[in-house]
Amino acid sequence: MKHTAFLPLLLAVLVLGGCVSTTHPSPPASVEPTTCGNIKNMHRVGGLYLAGAPTPGDYPLIKELGIKTVLSIRHDKETPGLDAAALVEAQGMAYVHLPWSGAAELTDDKLDAMRQVLRDAERPMLFHCGSANRVGAGWLAYRVLDEGVELDTALAETKTFGLRTASYELITLDYIARRSKQ
Repeated sequence: MKHTAFLPLLLAVLVLGGCVSTTHPSPPASVEPTTCGNIKNMHRVGGLYLAGAPTPGDYPLIKELGIKTVLSIRHDKETPGLDAAALVEAQGMAYVHLPWSGAAELTDDKLDAMRQVLRDAERPMLFHCGSANRVGAGWLAYRVLDEGVELDTALAETKTFGLRTASYELITLDYIARRSKQ
């Protein structure tokens, strides 16, 4: 009987002494499919939308989602005659352009720049390329290095929404391994 009166006191000492955690870190947001106009392969993670390319008519719809920043990694030559910056800015959103395509253009500097924008730009944000394949490389590096998501989890996420090119995956995995040691 003496021991039962002691248990509440012991629990209070443990909690106040920091031995028992009463808070838990929130789990990372999950990648959820979503739609907006004609945008292909669109997924949302908290205030970040990962997607293929919007069409000109999608920009007002993107604005309706509350998007504040659009990060495009498409080269202008991929969309001849389209002024994406003007379309985005006409809707009152910020436009960030970090174009790259092909494994030779997926450099440490480009991955660093994408991560910087993903960390610092105002959200909600749309991060897009043509199909979400290239977005997957930038997302993978950001998710692991900046959000602390386990590599296997982040890699599985990227494959659900777009990463298909083996060379992009290998380059990004090498980048993550090297940046993890810094």
